[in-house]
Amino acid sequence: MILIRETDVVESIASALQFISYYHPEDFIQALTRAWKNEESPAAKDAMAQILMNSRMCAIGHRPLCQDTGIVTVFVNVGMGVRFDTNKSLDDLINQGVRQAYTHPDNILRASVLSDPAGLRINTRDNTPAVIHVRLVPGDTVEFYVVAKGGGSENKSKMAMLNPSDNIADWVVNAVPSMGAGWCPPGILGIGIGGTAEKAALLAKESLLEPVDIHELIRRGPENRVEELRLEIYQRVNSLGIGAQGLGGMTTVLDVKIQDYPTHAASLPVVMVPSCAATRHTHFVLDGSGPAVLTPPALSSYPDIPQVSNAQARQVDLDTLDKAQMSDWQPGDTLLLSGKLLTARDAAHKRMVDMLNRGETLPVDLRDRFIYYVGPVDPVADEVVGPAGPTTSTRMDKFTRPLLEQTGVLGMVGKAERGQEAIAAIRDNRATYLLAVGGAAYLVAQSIKKAKVVAFPELGMEAVYEFEVQDMPVTVAVDSLGNAVHEQGPAEWRQKLVLKADAA
Repeated sequence: MILIRETDVVESIASALQFISYYHPEDFIQALTRAWKNEESPAAKDAMAQILMNSRMCAIGHRPLCQDTGIVTVFVNVGMGVRFDTNKSLDDLINQGVRQAYTHPDNILRASVLSDPAGLRINTRDNTPAVIHVRLVPGDTVEFYVVAKGGGSENKSKMAMLNPSDNIADWVVNAVPSMGAGWCPPGILGIGIGGTAEKAALLAKESLLEPVDIHELIRRGPENRVEELRLEIYQRVNSLGIGAQGLGGMTTVLDVKIQDYPTHAASLPVVMVPSCAATRHTHFVLDGSGPAVLTPPALSSYPDIPQVSNAQARQVDLDTLDKAQMSDWQPGDTLLLSGKLLTARDAAHKRMVDMLNRGETLPVDLRDRFIYYVGPVDPVADEVVGPAGPTTSTRMDKFTRPLLEQTGVLGMVGKAERGQEAIAAIRDNRATYLLAVGGAAYLVAQSIKKAKVVAFPELGMEAVYEFEVQDMPVTVAVDSLGNAVHEQGPAEWRQKLVLKADAA
C-alpha cells in the first residue's frame, strides 16, 4: 500500500497554485499566439499582444497573470490502494496548501473568497476554502487537477434544461453574445451535456482541463458526434465577430471542449463555462515518492511581438482633464493616461452610493476624477502595487448614474462592455468609459508609479486607492455621446467575416 504524506499534499497544492498564478499552460500560449498571428482586427490584435506580453513578463517575474487570482477548484482521483499519513481530512490538507500559496511573501496572491455569501460577505483573507471534488478510483496514486478560476469568467457561466429535440449548438451561439466580454475573450468554452443539472456543470468545468487541440481536430476531421459539435460551435462562435476583449475580430474562442454523460429521456441539461485569457490549471500525481515537481513552459514558446508604436495615441493629463477635452474622443481611440486615478469596485461603490443617499459626505472628492474598476494584488519587494488589471464593469452599472450626477465624476476605466443603463448615464452626463485589457494585469501595473489607500481600508482589495499613473494605455469604449465600441466593433467584424466566408 502506498503511503502519501501530509506534507506532500500540502506542499504540492501550494506549489501548484503559485505555479499557475504566473505560468499559462503551454498549449494555451501556442493557441493564443496562433490567434494573434492570424488576427486582422488591429484592436483585437493589440489586445492579444498585450496578453501575450503580460504572460511572458509574469513567467519571468513570477507575479500573477491577473489581479483576480481566482477561487480554487481541485479535482482529486484517489487510488483505493493509497493510505494517507495524517489525521486530517483531505479537504483540510488541500485548504492548508491554498492558505500557504495565497499568503506566500514572495508572491502574494489576492484573496477574493468571502464567507457568508448571502449576508455580510466577509473576506476569509487567505482564499480558503477551495471547492473540492473527490473520486475513489482503482490504483495506488493520487491524481490532482488544480484550477484557479477568476470571477469574471465564472460569472458568465450559462445553464439550460433544454428539450431533447433542441439544438445545442443554436443554444450556445445564442448564449455567447449575452455573456458580453466580461469573461475576457479569447478563451475556451467548456460545455457539459447530460446527466443532471449538477453533473452537467461538473462536466463543463472538467472539460476545460483538456488540452487545447481544436486545430488538430480540424486537420484530421471529427470521428464522432461530440467532435462534430465542437467544430460546429467553434466555427459559429468565431463567426459572431466578438473578438478579443469584445472589440470585434476573428477569434472569440481558442477551443471548445465538451464532455457528456447519459441523461434522462425527458432531459437535456447543458452547461457552458468559459475560461478566460488568464486560463490557469495544472495536473500532478502523488505516488509516495515526495511532493510534485512541475515543469514550466519554455520561454521560447512565446512569440516575438514587435514594439507597438504609440504615435497615434493621445496623451491625457488626468489632473487637468475636463469634459471639453473629452468631447472629441471617439470609440476605438487609444489614450495614454498620466496623473492621479482613483479606484473603486463593488463594495466601495455600494458604500459611496449608500452614503450619498443618507446625505453624508464622501471620504474622497470624486469631482473631475476618473475611477478605475480594480482590486489590485498586494505589492512585494519594491513594487508600488501588484498586478492591477480591470474588473468587469457591468457590475458597477447600477451605481454609475448616481455617482456621475451627484459627485461630478468625469468617467470610468474598466473591462468589457457597459449595459444600456450605464451607457445612457454616460451620455446624459457627457462622461466617458475607457477600456483596459483584461488579462494584462502585470503589464498594466508597470504604468502605476504611486499608490495609496484613500478610503475604506477595511475593505482590503476593495478599498479605494489613489494611483499615480504614467502612460497607462486605454481605449475609448463609450464616448460622451453614448457611442459604444462593443456594439460597433463586433457588428463590423461580423459583416466582414460573412463577406470573407462568401469570398472563400
